[in-house]
Amino acid sequence: MIDLHAHSSCSDGTQSPVELMASARQAGLTAVGLTDHDTISGWDEAAEAVPETGVSLVRGMEVTSTFHDADSPIPVHMLAYLFDPHARALAAHRDALGQSRARRAQEIVSRLAEDFPISWEEVAAFAGAAKTVGRPHIADALVACGIVESRSQAFDHLLHSTSKYYVKNYSPDVFDVIAWINDAGGRAVLAHPLAITRGKTVPFEAIAAMAEAGLFGVEVNHRDNPAQLRAQLSARARSAGLFEFGSSDYHGSGKPNRLGENTTDSETLIALEQGAFLEVVHP
Repeated sequence: MIDLHAHSSCSDGTQSPVELMASARQAGLTAVGLTDHDTISGWDEAAEAVPETGVSLVRGMEVTSTFHDADSPIPVHMLAYLFDPHARALAAHRDALGQSRARRAQEIVSRLAEDFPISWEEVAAFAGAAKTVGRPHIADALVACGIVESRSQAFDHLLHSTSKYYVKNYSPDVFDVIAWINDAGGRAVLAHPLAITRGKTVPFEAIAAMAEAGLFGVEVNHRDNPAQLRAQLSARARSAGLFEFGSSDYHGSGKPNRLGENTTDSETLIALEQGAFLEVVHP
């Protein structure tokens, strides 16, 4: 089984890269993708665990971006795989996003502290190995302080984009991101494009435009894509010449998603690696 979308404690997962690799083995995976949000800081640690676990590692990153619709901007998560980690544009993005995310987190906590008993020190304690503090760490602190019952509840209410506590983050245009990934020898895959519970989603026509701009694939089988719309998404992907992916979006105990609940076939992984800057790390 191949699951190409998972997070470690280097972003908003709850397991270290080594622990993630061990969990992948326990789940029966043959390959796992480490795709932390806007950071590659977990790559080396995960790669070191490949021989012991026997699980192949696909190095990636989930890139924050925005599709600029005629009505309003739409947040888009773009999975970048097997790219040159030293490529200038993506490296600059990681730096800019890290600085923006730190400022944003502090402002959100400051707003929350006006109404709830929560402090920056409490939130920072939940960041652990993460390069910067993000909303998931704020959510964990809200749970620990008894303000909400779960991460999901925090994101559905206090940390939702419609909440008065919400603060916008730096987010480049999705077509720029696709170009950066391709220029870095990577492969761009659109993550959970029909995740309607997260807010407004990109129209199918936008996916076709992304394909023309160099998009490699689409995450079709993902728990946040409504089951009744996946067949239509699959048909659209095929008509645009895109590869179809299935992934768990595993976050450890931070979310209910389980490793291997959706998977990608081996032929797609072979195509993903072919011609990419990096190779899959095999045992």
